[in-house]
Order: sequence, then structure tokens, then C-alpha cells
Amino acid sequence: MPRIKKRRINVRLDMTPMVDVAFLLLTFFMLTTQFSPPEEVKIEVPSSHSDFKLPSSDIMTIYINKQGNIYMGVDQQNLMARLFGEKAKFKKEVQVNLTNLGDLLIQARIANPGLRTVVKGDEDADYGAVEDVMNILQKTMITKFAMITNLIIDKTKK
Repeated sequence: MPRIKKRRINVRLDMTPMVDVAFLLLTFFMLTTQFSPPEEVKIEVPSSHSDFKLPSSDIMTIYINKQGNIYMGVDQQNLMARLFGEKAKFKKEVQVNLTNLGDLLIQARIANPGLRTVVKGDEDADYGAVEDVMNILQKTMITKFAMITNLIIDKTKK
């Protein structure tokens, strides 16, 4: 007596929920990604052999471009709005004068005492502008600051 074979049932997976999840993840990452705002000033930093790492938050940066113009920026949007107005809230830096730089530095340090000061000067900038900024930092009692440079890796040392 022959056996009766059971009919094989085809298993079909519906891929619609997986596609929905993929698009939800895609839109989530697209909407939560923060792009850096456009830079108002291009700075070519000089090179050095120091490999000191900057912290990732609570940074106040002073930029000096080739022409000697001075820009100031803070990594916190609320503090940028407080210092420079609502229009500057989403900017990375705002141009400042030497006359009001000291007051802005003091206001920023009062608002956030943990701010670390960084000077980012162009390699072709006049040293007089850098010296003026350093004098203002000294007058405002900011004696500890970092200067940003490009790291040169010496391949002869191992």
C-alpha cells in the first residue's frame, strides 16, 4: 500500500514590514544628524609636532584669518545667541572687534565657567593680530588657552 505524501506548504515571508523598518531607520538618522554650519572664515593652520587632543565640548574658539580679522565662536547654540543675538544662534563664528573682544570673553566665561579657550590662527596671519588677541586674553585673566595646529607625523621616529 503506497503512502500518501503530504502536500508541501510553501512558506511566504512578507517583506513589507522590513522595508518599513528600514525606511523608518533611514528617516530617523537623516532627521537627527547634525550638520556643521558653514564656516564664515577659512583658516589654514600652521603645522606642529604636538599631538595634544582638544576636548569635544565647552570650547570657545577665537579665529584669526589672513587679513587679521578676528572671529569668535562658542560650541553651544544658546550661548552664541546670548552673546551675539538670535541671528547668530546657528553660526559657528561671528566677526568681532578688538575693542569688544574682552567683554565678550568675560560674558562667555561668566555664562559658562568651564569654557576652554582655543585660538585658531591662519599660518599667513600677521603676528601682530595674534599678539593683540593674546594680550586681551591676558587682560581678561584667561592665561590658559590652546593654539590649534596641524599635526606633522615624523616617520623617522618609531
